[in-house]
Amino acid sequence: MQSRGFAAVTSLLFAYTVARAAPVHAEPAHAEPPIQVMILGVYHLANPGHDIHNIKVDDVTTPRRQAELAELAARLEQFKPTRVAVEAMVKTPELTYTPYHDYKPSDLANKRNEITQIGFRIAHDVGLAEVHGIDEDSDTIDYFPYGKLQAYIEHAGGATKAQFAALNQQMETQVAAFAALQRKQSIAALLAGMNEPARIRADNAFYFEILKLGDATVQAGAELNGGWYLRNAKIFAKLTQIARPGDRVIVVFGAGHAFWLRHFVENTPGYQLVEPNRYLAGQKP
Repeated sequence: MQSRGFAAVTSLLFAYTVARAAPVHAEPAHAEPPIQVMILGVYHLANPGHDIHNIKVDDVTTPRRQAELAELAARLEQFKPTRVAVEAMVKTPELTYTPYHDYKPSDLANKRNEITQIGFRIAHDVGLAEVHGIDEDSDTIDYFPYGKLQAYIEHAGGATKAQFAALNQQMETQVAAFAALQRKQSIAALLAGMNEPARIRADNAFYFEILKLGDATVQAGAELNGGWYLRNAKIFAKLTQIARPGDRVIVVFGAGHAFWLRHFVENTPGYQLVEPNRYLAGQKP
């Protein structure tokens, strides 16, 4: 049996260790202001067809859609962004996306992509000198090994193949639902629906369901999730390399990235997530 003296010393040492390990929650007086980040998940306005499930988008250069995009930009500009980051690859250390230097408002009549229609439009309106490209791609890393997943599913067959088909059918149903909404909703309303936190979580459930597709030796679903996570982690890492304390950053990216980009903002010290829907709804900041 341990002596009382030994037990007392042990208790004191434990208390000392816990006290030293306990986090300090009080903010120091000289704490830097947070970097506020708005993740604006969007659908691809130019119909590039690069996704597994692609939405057929209206021509956004029509007078109706241009009026909607102008109103959308005016609402988001109430956030008073100091930086705009877009889904574009840049290989220079400053991550400045040089096509913005040639931007003219007249480009809105013929360049349909969201980088121009939303990112450049907002940056120009608020007088920013630069737009940053923070996308991530690689010639050596497959961030989305979908082919490996398909090969595994074909090999597994049976219930696994049926499960995967059901997941894809769910996505096609969502695409069809969006097409119906597009006929009667403004672009701001469509984006507000895509950026509802509950909708973002529900859409990302596709990836978590894919985690189940594998076996003891082949983890194709896990590999796809790992690659997708890595790409988004690198995208956010690039954001941290351009942002400075006190910045207010609008990130215009495909909605599929929103789940993980929001996750990184919410869990990284010094960063603060700003919900876009408050602005999309026209509420005062």
